[in-house]
This record gives sequence, C-alpha cells and structure tokens, in this order.
Amino acid sequence: MNRVVTISIIIPIILVLLSSCSLFEHDLGTGKLESKLGSELENGQGTVTRDNSGHGRDNGTHGSDNQDRDKDKEKGGDKEKGIIINPEGTTIEERFLPLPGFERIQVDENSFGAYLRNLPLKPDGTKVKYYNGKTKPHDVHQAVIDIDVGNRDLQQCADAVMRLRAEYLYGRKMYDKISFNFVCGFKADYATWMQGNRIVVKGNDAYWVKRTSYSDDYESFRQYLDMVFAYAGTESLEKEMKNVNLSDMQIGDIFLKGSLPGHCVIIVDMAENKETGEKLFMIAQSYMPAQDIHILKNNNDKSISPWYSLNFGEFLRTPEWEFTANQLYRFED
Repeated sequence: MNRVVTISIIIPIILVLLSSCSLFEHDLGTGKLESKLGSELENGQGTVTRDNSGHGRDNGTHGSDNQDRDKDKEKGGDKEKGIIINPEGTTIEERFLPLPGFERIQVDENSFGAYLRNLPLKPDGTKVKYYNGKTKPHDVHQAVIDIDVGNRDLQQCADAVMRLRAEYLYGRKMYDKISFNFVCGFKADYATWMQGNRIVVKGNDAYWVKRTSYSDDYESFRQYLDMVFAYAGTESLEKEMKNVNLSDMQIGDIFLKGSLPGHCVIIVDMAENKETGEKLFMIAQSYMPAQDIHILKNNNDKSISPWYSLNFGEFLRTPEWEFTANQLYRFED
C-alpha cells in the first residue's frame, strides 16, 4: 500500500516538471545542451528530460494492426479497391495517387500546402529510424519523409511540425516569420538568432545574449531549431495556433492535443470528390523517442490507406493516438 501511495504522488509531480523550462540550464552559445538532470540531451541517452509534450514513449506495445504491412505489391503499384501507390514516386504527390473519383485540392504554387505535398520521400519500404539509428519496432507508416532527424532525442511530435514549418519559411527566406515560443513563454525568433544572439535558459528565465556575428547559414539555422525543440512542445504550440473547424481543414493544419499527455500530427495532403463533396486527407508525424517523420497508415480503413476520410466522426483514430474532431489547429500567418 505504501508503495502505491508513493507512486501516485510522484507521477503527477514528474508530469508537472516535464512541462516547465525550469528543468534546464541551456546555453547554445557554447554549442552544448546541459540539464539539471544530467547530460542526456548532449549524449542522446535519455528522453525523460526532453518530454515537454508529455506523450507516451514509443515502446512497440501496440495492437497487431500496427504490425501489419501491406503485402499485395505489384510492379506498377499497390492496388486495393482502386488505390494505386507508385513505389517509384519520390514525393508525396508522386507516391500516392487520389482515390478514383477524387482530385487533389488545389493549392498555390508557393504555399505551405504545396511544400508539404511535394516533400521528398525515402525509397518505398524504408523503415522508420530513431535518432540513435535503431529501427522503430512496429510498423505504422506508409512512407518515410527524407529529412534528417538529428542525433539527439529532440525532434519528436511537435518538433516535427515546427521543423516542417520552419524549413518551408527558411527555404523562401521568410526569416522574420520563423518564431516559436518556449513552454515558459519566451519568444525564440530566428531573426534575433541570425544577428548572432543566443538563448540562455536558467530556471524559469530565458534571455538573449550576444555571442557571435550575423549568420543565416543552414548549420546555424539547425542549431536554432535544436534550441527550440529542447524548450517548446505541444503545450506551447497549442497557444500559438488558432483552432479551426474541421470543415475548413487545409493542408498544413495539425491535429493537436496540447495538455499532458499531448501529441500532434500534420496534414500533408488533401483530395476531394467533386460529386459527393467528400474530402480525404493524409497525415504525418514523429513520435517518442525522436524518429524519422513518416506518413501514417490508416488502420481503421485499410481500403483507403494512407488517406483518411474527413467524415471520421467524433474521434480521429491514428495508429498511435486518438484525437477529437475539435482539435484541429492552424498556424497564424
């Protein structure tokens, strides 16, 4: 009985601590990540010091549906009830064709939606890898996006969303729009970082310190993102985004549960049946520990996977999380 009482007291305390900046003293001006709980972020050994999103660890203990891998591949593509997957396709748009009767929703050429739809994919059949090189033990993905995960346990669920958003803006030199808030409320904007300023976090305080000269090169940009990943999460991301109606879904929106435990996935493509008005969408995620960003299967309706119908009802059930219909969010432009 004493053991049960002790555990019930300790767990809520840990969850509260994990959502706070107070665990860390971090100065990327030195190029190092240090924590009051040790050097886990520096050596890539621990995940508990990073988990400000609060969602469960990826331990492979999911249902048998998550273990399934579609076997019915033909040379020209995978065919099931009219769906064609082109294994030779190198982007989301090329790899996954719309269902019969559906057409991809039109997006502006330079929009975030167009960027996501044209994300490069690793070869068909590629496994999801963790940041430490290990293979994810269970199969929930239809494809793996060709973007690095880093060598630290940082790029988890919310971080993957921020990574894609920041990469889009950086590639178009829209530097002044790259900005994310830490869980403790500090605004970490890339424009200030570019000027040679670096962020120091001590306790619940974060502040800028001039460390070096101006730089907008990609290496410095990735250092900025690692800093953001260490101190931002689903909780802070939810406060930066606006809630939108499910019927107004756009590519680039995310399903997000910000409170502990939390998780998020991003809409990377959409299609519509002009006759019936039905819409389909495709989602991508990272998870814990940090891992390759990947396109999720639809285990609820494998006949349309990896597409999901917008008519999913009250709950959106993904292989590793369940969202409600009112948990759709959008970046404020």
